[in-house]
Amino acid sequence: MKILFFSISLYLLSISGSYAYIDPGTGSIILQAILAFIAAIAATASFYWNKIKFFIKSKFKKKDKDL
Repeated sequence: MKILFFSISLYLLSISGSYAYIDPGTGSIILQAILAFIAAIAATASFYWNKIKFFIKSKFKKKDKDL
């Protein structure tokens, strides 16, 4: 247990900061991924909303009676 604690402590103390940046191409890819995720959620919600709406309409629809 002491060896594990020592190893983790040594690892965390030896980490240094990085001087990196996100270039415009990476930002564009991230933006496209976010927009695609939102579009997929909207399409899925639309699909299931139509099914739910049809189910509710079929349950409350008046039935024709033959006279």
